[in-house]
Amino acid sequence: MIKNIAVVSLSRGVLGEKFAQHEVEIGLKRLANYGVNVRFMPNALRGIDYLTAHPEARAADLLQAFRDPEIDMILCAIGGDDTYRLLPYLFDHDELRKAVTDKVFLGFSDTTVNHMMLHKVGVPTFYGQAFLPDVCELSPTMLPYTERYFTELLRTGTIREVTPSNVWYESRTDFSHAQVGIAPAAHPDNGFQLLQGNPVFFGEILGGCLDTLYDFFDGTRYADMPPLCQKYGLFPTAKDWRGKILLLETSEEQMPPEKYRAALTHLKDAGVFRAVSGVLVGKPMDRKYEDAYKQILVEVIDDPALPIVCNINIGHAAPRCILPFGIMAHVDATAQKITFAK
Repeated sequence: MIKNIAVVSLSRGVLGEKFAQHEVEIGLKRLANYGVNVRFMPNALRGIDYLTAHPEARAADLLQAFRDPEIDMILCAIGGDDTYRLLPYLFDHDELRKAVTDKVFLGFSDTTVNHMMLHKVGVPTFYGQAFLPDVCELSPTMLPYTERYFTELLRTGTIREVTPSNVWYESRTDFSHAQVGIAPAAHPDNGFQLLQGNPVFFGEILGGCLDTLYDFFDGTRYADMPPLCQKYGLFPTAKDWRGKILLLETSEEQMPPEKYRAALTHLKDAGVFRAVSGVLVGKPMDRKYEDAYKQILVEVIDDPALPIVCNINIGHAAPRCILPFGIMAHVDATAQKITFAK
């Protein structure tokens, strides 16, 4: 049972801005109802401008959270787009490896970079939810499917099985106080979809937000990100990908199909698709470009034997499950479930 949660702002300082405080209050009340103690790390509430200018402060919060023996879980506030700038402060003197302890780490989106950092030092993590977008959801309650997995993680420290949601939600465009208590529009969902290959496959899951993975290779957003990731060996080698299951999901930027193709091509050139045992694909927000993405996946991968399962409720499209990284997963698209080793 998780009792003490440390909230960190590793990518963007939205948590400390006045416009988000009604969301923070909602989240704190919900966590209090779980009987959980919440500790905002020293720099987590210092706002966008400060944390943009001080990646070393973000890194210090992560290290302190891992070192604190009272902390059971590290919960990311939200995603963003520049957590790669923490690399020198976590790896120049092996700081992260020396600090890590056995804790639950949960986040998604740009936090993909942090998952890769922790994978590099051998720490299992959990992908799929974060404090502001999930615990602080403006609806009267957390979205039920999302809450199911968050509750399981709090109570057991792990996730045993993931099944599809029977609904998906339209994305919010307004997060103002006026939206408190208003649920997003819901639509029926149609479960995991086998795009190609064997419906049953195994492996440890690794991956995350494709927008962020693209930035590992392409310097359009940040010119220094690819060389920094290369310097610190952040992207796993083809050998490291061997036998794993690749997770891919896309952000609220809803990348156009031509960029989706370019991102997948980077992964192909890195040897990922030749190495993995299968691919899990998260539902795009508002299902935009869904059919185009599927076609591009098949064309770029160009291997009909590689299993691809789409429409996973993970990442930026709500509701969200939680997928463990670093734990053996058994995917059965026919049975509509993903189970994890104990």
